Amino acid sequence: MKARVHVTLKNGVLDPQGRAIANALHSLGFASVGDVRQGKFIEIDLKETDKAKAKSEVDQMCAKLLANTVIENYSVDLVE
Repeated sequence: MKARVHVTLKNGVLDPQGRAIANALHSLGFASVGDVRQGKFIEIDLKETDKAKAKSEVDQMCAKLLANTVIENYSVDLVE
């Protein structure tokens, strides 16, 4: 089973890297680009076959290491 984790900054948290990306896109001629928010994508291979246990385990990974839950949100998708 694979876990796909998306980590993004919470609304209201400044995103200087997102702003730099937006500025670079504007300078390349992409005038329609508005605000840009960047994040992380993490894919984890799991040996666990029970979806509920796998989700719980990945939630613990996110809370302890993968996401700073004070300023970041995360979502988990499990794929068999």
